[in-house]
Amino acid sequence: MRIRIGSRGSLLALWQAHHVRDRLLALGHEVEVKIITTTGDRLQDRRLEAVGGKGAFLKEIEEALLAGEVDLAVHSLKDVPTGLPEGLGLVAVLERADPRDAWIAASGQGLDALGAGARVGTTSLRRRAQLRARRPDLEVEDLRGNVDTRLRRLKEGAFDAILLAMAGLVRLGRAAEVTQPLDAREFVPAPGQGVVALECREDDGATRAAVQPLHHEETQRAVSAERGFLAALGGGCNVPLGAHAAPFGAGLRLSAFVSDPEGRRFLRGERSGSDAGALGRAVADDLLGQGAAALLRG
Repeated sequence: MRIRIGSRGSLLALWQAHHVRDRLLALGHEVEVKIITTTGDRLQDRRLEAVGGKGAFLKEIEEALLAGEVDLAVHSLKDVPTGLPEGLGLVAVLERADPRDAWIAASGQGLDALGAGARVGTTSLRRRAQLRARRPDLEVEDLRGNVDTRLRRLKEGAFDAILLAMAGLVRLGRAAEVTQPLDAREFVPAPGQGVVALECREDDGATRAAVQPLHHEETQRAVSAERGFLAALGGGCNVPLGAHAAPFGAGLRLSAFVSDPEGRRFLRGERSGSDAGALGRAVADDLLGQGAAALLRG
């Protein structure tokens, strides 16, 4: 069948879209990729929270799906809210790449070795809060743009270090530039980090069936716990939080946190279990019991 993929135009987004395209081509489908510029791409000079949060990278692509202009959207799952527009659904997740955050320092020094007062670039509220909780002596400054832009600004001396996702660096062939991958239990990733998700219209059974061979069930279990945690806390909250599930015995271990933006009130939770959805809700309940509701209200 013929499948039209909608994607953002960044190098990383296109890598993901072309990876999905190539796998579908190998299954005998006709596939084309249509580039769609999103609000998040257009408004690079503003913080994400001011333009709709991570959902700003989805809005126009989902509108194209609903209008029948494309058949399939390829997303970084960490950008996808738990609540989707009526008529759309996530139909597959690909096998997860490295979920960790990457510390890249111009000096080659690790996170704990970098000198006090050093400038660290990140736009992520989650990364900012964890940095400030662990290293309150660092200066954390905004850094938006694609992977190339951020790495270039580091090399130009605008920052002493930056934080990026390991998965994106690996996919773009730039993992050798990483100074230190950060342990996912200590520096908790975003829910769904490292996962490519596929979205289509709920009534499009043909596209749903076409992408099923790409679906990875073990990844689905892990992200069900992470997104279950996110949903239990209110889904699209623009507050610093992270959640990461990994295999543990016959089940999963979920590590998570919620914080204020400055990392001064930093709440952690961790549990293991075999029911992914219940595990996510249980860790959310633990954090709510520690007072997370006040942080979520801002």
